[in-house]
Amino acid sequence: GHPRGQRHCKRGALTGADLGRVDIAGLAAQALLGAQLGGAPERICRGLQAYSAHAGALAERALMAAYPVVAQLLGPDSFAALARDFWRKHPPLRGDMAQWGETLPAFVRISAQLATEPYLADVARAEWHLHCLATAPDAQPDLPSLSLLTQHDADTLTLTFAPGSACLASNWPLVSIVNAHRLQDPSLEQAGERLRGGVAETAVLWRRGFAPQLREAMPDEASFVGAQIDGLSLAEAVARAPGLDFAAWLHLAVQTGLVLGAQMRPIPSSNEPPPQP
Repeated sequence: GHPRGQRHCKRGALTGADLGRVDIAGLAAQALLGAQLGGAPERICRGLQAYSAHAGALAERALMAAYPVVAQLLGPDSFAALARDFWRKHPPLRGDMAQWGETLPAFVRISAQLATEPYLADVARAEWHLHCLATAPDAQPDLPSLSLLTQHDADTLTLTFAPGSACLASNWPLVSIVNAHRLQDPSLEQAGERLRGGVAETAVLWRRGFAPQLREAMPDEASFVGAQIDGLSLAEAVARAPGLDFAAWLHLAVQTGLVLGAQMRPIPSSNEPPPQP
């Protein structure tokens, strides 16, 4: 099995100030100036190597904070090589290094070296969403508003979800793989059995309090949640999810903080077309 990782990483610890020290263009200019003034080329070369190594270490630390499960699946050496290659081809464009790494799932998906690990891109996609959920806007539950469900027609209502909530479909046992490493539930052995058995899982992701959450979707839950997030009415969303036990789902969703309340559906203005079915 793979070693179990830690998600207790300080976010935002790597800033633009760190990257400012990795000034390759500036170092090249120094090298040219040193050559013109008779400086020691080998000393300048050592400086370039040191700065390059520092950049690679920063890249590895930043990606480790967002992708601990990917790091565990690849192992230290392979993950370090991936981080450095990704940094060279997709350097940070923002000062906050905690915001760097969004395109790693696509980078992994097209990597020839990782073609033998086809589930890895979906794992990265789920981990980036979990990473972003940590800084999603705060929202307080409004449980009394759920009484609207007994007072109004379902076609006039929508549910209120925790900010950043989403469903991710995968051809692989995505939830099992991620949670085996994050929570040790299921076990690594069970996750491996599901992977070998070709089990497909859809993930539900949201934030409960300050803790990002991930679990396997109930039947047709992804269709229902997607319809609600897209702005369709509660009635339309239920119609799109005939396999969902709505009563059981609502109890679980409210209990775990996925659903925060209910509200009257905003009526589109005459200039706004209704949502497309």
